[in-house]
Amino acid sequence: MVEQNWTEAQQEYQIKATGGEEKARSLSGGNQQKVILARELNNEPQVLIASQPTRGLDVGAAEYVRKKIIETRNAGTACLVVSADLEEIMQLSDRIAVIYGGELMGVLPRGSDPLTVGSLMMGKRLEASEA
Repeated sequence: MVEQNWTEAQQEYQIKATGGEEKARSLSGGNQQKVILARELNNEPQVLIASQPTRGLDVGAAEYVRKKIIETRNAGTACLVVSADLEEIMQLSDRIAVIYGGELMGVLPRGSDPLTVGSLMMGKRLEASEA
């Protein structure tokens, strides 16, 4: 059963490995992320918490991970993405809550101005007219 799951995950998540005997720690960073994603999404979670989901990945692997998070969100899973990557946040989020120095700086809707989000990320509070 495990071997069948691995083969299916390898195909569905485009995991590049020499075989089922290869240890996850010997895979590239992108393929390690895909293994974790496959493991977590295989159980069809109600909530997915992804912390820095594409940090350190090459462009192709990062785009794939983002695509899978979007598919998961669109299938009805609540996704909480924690990231310092503004582009990633803008692409994946329905709402953006920015925390700086342990304080909530503001909550913005999808499609908000990236400059406003970036300002919040640097510690600038939202003005009442911007909220």
